[in-house]
Amino acid sequence: MQLKRKGSQASAPQEPVEIEPPEVLLERALALAVPAARPAAAPPLHTRRREITRRGVLWLGQTCNLRCHFCYFLDRIEDKEHPEHPFMSLEKAQAICRTLVDFYGNTAIDIQGGEPTIWRDIHALVRYCVGIGLSPTLITNALVLDKRDKVQQFKDSGVADFLVSVQGLGKAHDLAVGADGAHVRQMRALNHLIALAVPFRVNCVMSKRAVPQLPAVAKLAVEVGARAVNFLAFNPFADQRNAGVRTAENVPRYAELREPLDEALDVLARAGVEANVRYLPHCVVSERHWPSVYDYQQLPYDPHEWDFASWTWTNKGPQRMRGGLLTPPVPLGARPRLGPLRQPLLRLADALDLRGRLLRADVSSRLGPSLRKLEGLSYRLFRRRGDQDAAYRGDALNRVEHNGYEKGAGCRSCALRGICDGFHGDYVAMFGSDEARPVLDRGPVTDPRAFIGTQAKVAPAGGAA
Repeated sequence: MQLKRKGSQASAPQEPVEIEPPEVLLERALALAVPAARPAAAPPLHTRRREITRRGVLWLGQTCNLRCHFCYFLDRIEDKEHPEHPFMSLEKAQAICRTLVDFYGNTAIDIQGGEPTIWRDIHALVRYCVGIGLSPTLITNALVLDKRDKVQQFKDSGVADFLVSVQGLGKAHDLAVGADGAHVRQMRALNHLIALAVPFRVNCVMSKRAVPQLPAVAKLAVEVGARAVNFLAFNPFADQRNAGVRTAENVPRYAELREPLDEALDVLARAGVEANVRYLPHCVVSERHWPSVYDYQQLPYDPHEWDFASWTWTNKGPQRMRGGLLTPPVPLGARPRLGPLRQPLLRLADALDLRGRLLRADVSSRLGPSLRKLEGLSYRLFRRRGDQDAAYRGDALNRVEHNGYEKGAGCRSCALRGICDGFHGDYVAMFGSDEARPVLDRGPVTDPRAFIGTQAKVAPAGGAA
């Protein structure tokens, strides 16, 4: 079964589906995921260093073997004519990786598609990355890894680790990703990763059906030896920003998240497994878990997250599609602050398909060079200079504005307002901001590392700093 976006469960209300209790699904998942003969694994190294990350990111193309309803790029995955849909050439991917090393000083990379394991040249790219000092992680749904020989091939190629997208257990996972049997195949993949001693971490998007299962996902991660677990908000980014996609029927309220997320984080804390909560207000979790909360201001200090400077460059259309030349690399730039005008302008750009028009123009031999010159000029005018931490913090604030976050009355009185992003704008439109629990028992907190600095993080696989 494959779910299609148009008129599908992606935008329609989530109808009740009978899903077995989490403890039953967990037992069944572990029976599949834990091999009979389990090699002894050395405990991972941990660090409390909080320096600007040196990890880059590469999107090979929005081609995938699943249809996750919360995927940022679902429209591009379903539209085979979209410029970002097809996979790029190996030569273009290598050129991007070379730039990440030579210009941006990155030492690690997250490689994703779509789904990178189905790209025909993935092993050649992994070997290339290893050869130039760029420790490669693959972000994957792990379907391809349900065959032991495939895992062995990736190990032989030199993959540093995998970031496996576990979107729930049993039927909940299958519904989230749009394919029957996906959960079973993923658990078999974990079995092979464990048996072959290949490191892996876990991503879990907190979609509505996943929320009751968060403690069980945490217990699964502990039992299978995941090195870290990331709980990500269901975000209104990219294609999810389109009108009518995120609704009160498919977006969980923060009040629904608090208890199961706290319990899941407690499970991981007791086991000594790194846990991270991405893109949520601090007040959604208890104070004891604030060291795990990573909003935009904290992300630059997470070695498993992406360098804002190189991320800005690789996120541009020419670096995300098969056709066209790469744009020249640029240093971390400043975006003009547009305040309340930014979201209406973004909606207008979406309505006019401005990104698609620019991508098609970039491929043009007549317009492409002019566009690249204009972009280079804008970066020279707006580039950030001076203190690196201040530059990254300024870029974080611009990203918060760009993505339409809002702070209600409670947020504006909170001591953490200087380091917390607040609420997603469309979330406020759906539910309001009364769920905010302002912190009033201390003075203003202004250092984004105030809490994350106490967290013991797993040192990146492959030795990347």
